[in-house]
Amino acid sequence: MFKRFFHSDLGELYKNESVQVYLEQLMEEHRDLSKKLQHAYLSESDRKGLTKKHTELLPLASVFRSIEQAQKDLEEVSSLLKGLAGTKDEDEDLTQLLKEEEAQISSKILALRRDLIKALIPTDPLDSSNVLLEVVSGRTTGGDICQQFTKEMFDMYQGFAFYKNWDFEVLNYTPAEYGGLHHAAARIAGENVYRHLKHEGGTHRVQRIPEVGLSSRMQRIHTGTVTVIILPQPVEFEVHIDPKDLRIDTFRSRGPGGQSVNTTDSAVRVVHLPTGITAECQQTRSQLQNRETAMRMLRARLYQGMMGKETEQRNTARKQQVGTRSQSERIRTYNFSQDRVTDHRTGYTTRDIKVRFEASVIYFS
Repeated sequence: MFKRFFHSDLGELYKNESVQVYLEQLMEEHRDLSKKLQHAYLSESDRKGLTKKHTELLPLASVFRSIEQAQKDLEEVSSLLKGLAGTKDEDEDLTQLLKEEEAQISSKILALRRDLIKALIPTDPLDSSNVLLEVVSGRTTGGDICQQFTKEMFDMYQGFAFYKNWDFEVLNYTPAEYGGLHHAAARIAGENVYRHLKHEGGTHRVQRIPEVGLSSRMQRIHTGTVTVIILPQPVEFEVHIDPKDLRIDTFRSRGPGGQSVNTTDSAVRVVHLPTGITAECQQTRSQLQNRETAMRMLRARLYQGMMGKETEQRNTARKQQVGTRSQSERIRTYNFSQDRVTDHRTGYTTRDIKVRFEASVIYFS
């Protein structure tokens, strides 16, 4: 089910106006480079730089030309079919052959479009990394939709991890009333996890009528937000932490009363004194396990700080690749009343929210 949705989304994304404009700019740049490389007066260093850029654009240009040629072939076949339709000389066998060819060319165009969109995504040296996922309930105009939606988002990512055969280790889980969620964190390990999830980080806006809680009685649409944080998970030796720079606090776990997890100081908070960065874990009854988990989370956050400038450059490159304006605070809106999901970075809109949540395919990267 995931592949069906995902492939369809890529094919439709090709038609996006901003994507089309960006592709035209790339093709124009490739043509300009081809002309410049024909000049004999270029210095060796200039020719080397132009050749490198020309080589980078060559695969994109090749696929783009293949799409243009396939579209011409499709127009020709469609014209022949239209000319045969309803005439005395209409040959049923020929008509059937042309229809089959028309379907084959259409499938070829869709496949080429998918390849082109995938080729637009820049490579990232961190793509093969595991990730630390956090979901944090945001603010709302009223009601409990933030907490409810935070849980749905976390469950969706867990379902997607299951689909991809990734390991999903819950590090922190702070429930809210009425079955919602204030905050949750998980470590996701597997093949190319960061490549699949890196574009999920940001503010996700939800618009819906609350299904549970006090506000559900009002039967009016509320607006809220959920913040998703995606951090590449470093290996242990990538971040050196001096024990003297740490303050480790223990406290009783917060959560439903009466559970033995709340009767001892098993929860752990680790503070990195030079930066003020904090990580805490209260997931298990073992103080040692919670401490190890908190240290992993702290390393990931420190690593993200170290990679801040490079991360900013990668984000800029991604925005340029899809040809959008600078990223606004919200990256995506989920409007349940209109059964609509809109990604504000690409302008792409899709439907069937509930089906996609059940299939864990609210996924645009």
